[in-house]
Amino acid sequence: MKAVRFHEFGGPEVLRYEDVEQPAPGAGQVRVRVAGTSFNGVDANIRAGNMQGPIPVGLPHTPGIDVSGTVDALGEGVEGLAVGEAVIGFLPMTAPGAAAEYAIAPADVLTPAPAIVPLPDAAALPIVGLTAWQAIFDHGKLAAGQRVLVNGAGGAVGGYAVQLAKGAGAHVVATASPRSAERVRAHGADEVVDHTSADVAAAVAEPVDLVLNLAPVAPEQLAALTTLIRDGGALVNTTVWMPAPSDPARGVRGIDLFVDSDAGQLAELVALVDRGELQVDVAQRVPLAELATVHAQAAAGELPGKVVIVPSA
Repeated sequence: MKAVRFHEFGGPEVLRYEDVEQPAPGAGQVRVRVAGTSFNGVDANIRAGNMQGPIPVGLPHTPGIDVSGTVDALGEGVEGLAVGEAVIGFLPMTAPGAAAEYAIAPADVLTPAPAIVPLPDAAALPIVGLTAWQAIFDHGKLAAGQRVLVNGAGGAVGGYAVQLAKGAGAHVVATASPRSAERVRAHGADEVVDHTSADVAAAVAEPVDLVLNLAPVAPEQLAALTTLIRDGGALVNTTVWMPAPSDPARGVRGIDLFVDSDAGQLAELVALVDRGELQVDVAQRVPLAELATVHAQAAAGELPGKVVIVPSA
């Protein structure tokens, strides 16, 4: 089968499109015929060798944490899944990924794919959708009637965060560039702040209960966001290389989020998609053979949005 792997850490040029042996599922595992995977920023950091502490991978390594596809073979002891079933999942970050024609997944990370989204595009949901869900509900404890600031709403996680927060009955203040402002409003943002022309901390007029920081801002900018939070509120930060600030005197919690794979939560997201309450945005589909180009575009800041990688042209 064809797969993309890197045999050494480095830039996008270390990614090779090559022939590899088709894997066989072990006990508790499933082989998935891949319809799609997607590019995430963490893929580039793993490839560069920057994550060997928290996410150690063996070489050669196949990237691709998100997977969508059909069950192709079942390992010993797997129940509740059938060959031919359409599934999606968030794969273990340290294991070989889905940038291949076939991938191995633990059965317990998979959930049925959305029915109303093309199967390749469903690969755009798992890691970013779960990040938004866990930031808002598990850590942020957002409730109806509260106010939330989504800093970095124009990105993939931000798009889901705005939709989920609005669906939960919150008032959503979002930061976005002019290029993504219209999409952010369409996702339900009540207020949009242009972070390219305004100081966010100064532009938000009323206090919020929760700040989601999804953007690689400077430490002083992140610290300034805590001043917007009501006593007892929280700041959830996904840029985990920069610790989330807190304000203990006011009971403001700073939380660093490292997303977990959770098939139950992913099933909740799928249900929202199928009810038309959550939109899956895909900017572009790219053939697997061109994955190195996607990594290079990401390094140059030139990705058009969420990119799905498909094994066939």
